[in-house]
Amino acid sequence: MKIGNIDLGERPVMLAPMEDVTDLSFRTICREQGADMVYTEFVSADALIRNIQSTVRKLSIAPAERPAAIQIYGKEIDPMVEAAKIAEQANPDVIDLNFGCPVKKVASKGAGAGLLRNVPLMLNITRAVVNAVKVPVTAKTRLGWDHNSKHIVELAEQLQDCGIQALTIHGRTRSQLYNGEADWTLIGEVKNNPRMKIPIIGNGDVTTPQRLAEYYDRYGVDGIMVGRASIGAPWIFGEMKRYLATGETSPIPTHEKMALIRRQISESINRIDEYRGILHIRRHLAATPLFKGIPNFRETRIAMLRAKTFDELNDILNLIEQKFLQ
Repeated sequence: MKIGNIDLGERPVMLAPMEDVTDLSFRTICREQGADMVYTEFVSADALIRNIQSTVRKLSIAPAERPAAIQIYGKEIDPMVEAAKIAEQANPDVIDLNFGCPVKKVASKGAGAGLLRNVPLMLNITRAVVNAVKVPVTAKTRLGWDHNSKHIVELAEQLQDCGIQALTIHGRTRSQLYNGEADWTLIGEVKNNPRMKIPIIGNGDVTTPQRLAEYYDRYGVDGIMVGRASIGAPWIFGEMKRYLATGETSPIPTHEKMALIRRQISESINRIDEYRGILHIRRHLAATPLFKGIPNFRETRIAMLRAKTFDELNDILNLIEQKFLQ
C-alpha cells in the first residue's frame, strides 16, 4: 500500500490518532513494536493558528517514528488551510483531515464528524487543503452522521475527487460514538467500488491479531488502523505483524511488556513533568490488558491509579511484578 510515495508494504497495521494517547513517546514505541505508520493527536486548526503552545507541541515528529501523519481538524476553510500550511512546516509525511471525531465538544461545533452534516463544506475544506500543501493529504471519517445517513460509499468517491491520497473509515456513525459493534460491510463496499483508486484503510474493533487477519481477508482493505486496543499495549502491533506473517500467535514475554509500560511512564514524566506525566499515563495503566484477569487486584489497581509520584508508582509496579506477574 502506498500513500503518495510512501510505501507501507502489504497489509500495513497503523496506529490511529487518539487525543491524550498518541503523543510522541507512544508513537515511537508503537513504531518500534511494528506499527507501519503513526498519527499524532488531534491538532485544532483554530488553536494552531493562534499559536497555542500546547497545540504547537503536537507537531513535533521524531525521526524514529516516521512515517508519521499530523492530523488536523476544524470547521472553516481558511483556518484549515492556514493550519495545514503550518503543519507542513513540521515536515510530516502526511497531513490527515479529521472528519470523524465524534466527541460533543468537536462534532457539535461542526468540526470532526460534525462535517458529516455539511458534506459540501467538508469537500470544500478538503479541496482547499489539498491545493494548499505539497505533502500527501488523507482523510479519516465515519459511515455517516447516524443510521439514516450512511452515505460513505458516495462520500468516499467525492473525497477522492477532491484529491486525497488515502481514506480511513471508522465503521460506526457519529451517533454511535464508540458503542455497539463497528460495521465493516460498508467499508468493504467502498473498497470494492470500482471507482475507488486510492487506498482504503479500515478502522474499528480490531482488537486481536486474529481479527486483523480476518478483516483483511473478508473486506480486502488496503490497510487497517488500530486505536483503542493499543492503549496500554503498544506491543499489539508486533503481535499482529507476526500473526500476519506466520499465522501463529507469539506474544512477547510479560517482563518485556512491563518494561514498555515503565518506559512510557518515564518518557511521559520527562516530556511534561512528574505530576502531569503520571496523570497522562493513567489512561494507559487503566486500559492495559497486562493487569486484566488478575485475582484480588482491585486494591492494588486503585493504588496504582492514585499514585502521584514516580517513586510511589514504581513501588506499586514492583509489587505487581513480584506478587502477580511471576
